[in-house]
Amino acid sequence: MMNLRSFGIGSSLVVALLAIACSSASQRSGFATDKAPTEPGQGPGGIGGDSQVGDSIPTSECGINNTGDGDPEADYDGDGYPLKNDCNECNKTINKGARDIPGNGIDEDCSGTPDDEPESCDGATEIGDGYEAAAAMGLCKKSDGVSWGIINAKLVKPDGKKLTKLDGVGAASTFGTNKPREGSSLFVLSTGKAATFTAGGGGGLGGLVPPPSHGTPDGYPKESSSCTDVPDSPPSTKAYDGAALEVKIRVPSNAKSFSYQHFFLTEEFPRYVCSKYNDFFVTMMSPIPAGLPDGNIAFDSENNPIGVNSGLFRACKPGTYRIGDNGAGTQADREFACEDGVAALKGTGLDKNKPTGDPGGGGTGWLTTTAPVTPGEEITLLFAVWDSGDGALDTTVLIDDFKFSLEDSGTTATAPTDVK
Repeated sequence: MMNLRSFGIGSSLVVALLAIACSSASQRSGFATDKAPTEPGQGPGGIGGDSQVGDSIPTSECGINNTGDGDPEADYDGDGYPLKNDCNECNKTINKGARDIPGNGIDEDCSGTPDDEPESCDGATEIGDGYEAAAAMGLCKKSDGVSWGIINAKLVKPDGKKLTKLDGVGAASTFGTNKPREGSSLFVLSTGKAATFTAGGGGGLGGLVPPPSHGTPDGYPKESSSCTDVPDSPPSTKAYDGAALEVKIRVPSNAKSFSYQHFFLTEEFPRYVCSKYNDFFVTMMSPIPAGLPDGNIAFDSENNPIGVNSGLFRACKPGTYRIGDNGAGTQADREFACEDGVAALKGTGLDKNKPTGDPGGGGTGWLTTTAPVTPGEEITLLFAVWDSGDGALDTTVLIDDFKFSLEDSGTTATAPTDVK
């Protein structure tokens, strides 16, 4: 590598001035905030901290972008991007793999124009492929091989095989009273039709007859620890009517976590809670985040997958209901607090009673799942829903507001969303 100091005092002064300019450019904000560190090497992880400029990058190398003398294949700041793909060798979070953060006046992705990354990209009313499905939940940027974004997206069954019938995938500008959590549409996955439920249940979503069967992700189905009051409640190993989105993504080089929001709604509630008809929603992530038994990142506080048998029903009619109906065996009465009531079920069909007198269904309310990532890595996510035992009663999941964050989430977690 050429030693820029050998050019003499004049060149050294130019380089020093360039280094100062680079240091100033390192101040930046997170994806969701406008806060920026005041000095290089300060601020929260992803913005400043130990991984930022100011610790180990020599001044001569910091200014290499501006000399025209650097090796285009050399990675002077150690961010994983060589000089040819890095417009700022002073800052490890600025390169062609970074996400350009709106509103801070900094060109993080080296496109030549600050703040040029769209904040919203959805709006589709019909879903024909995996890319349109990803866009409906807020993820639409495609990777060009260097930049962050989608590498591949496809609609599949829960076992990864091609999905040929697309009834169970869609986009909606509203779902009953539920509006998109960001943008103008949300992604809908269903074991019937990706539309609002009709009153009365019994396949009211227009599921296929007979329901198509398929496999499930490795390790599924799983029994729920929430069903100790119904001992005869293992979920059926037979899966039907499944639909899934599989998306491979190159993580932004300045991201340390991602999150998305989802709302699980089902006609199985309440009678078939803790029965073999435990419909599932999972989000399988590869590589598997640290501390998890498998790749599923969507689970309740007892590590049960999101499903009919999980302990997350908040959007429902409060009351005590008979559960565990397998057609035979032990049943039980259980009280459901339903903290959110039925407001989020209005207009979906689940707010109307079944002919049996039971509520039409229930849901989890909006949940937010957050998981850590390694900057610049490639991850694969499988968002999948399926019926268990039969295809008679359907389940739908709304997914929206997928986004990356500069903040390190530390752990993988799912919690109720603060809906405003």
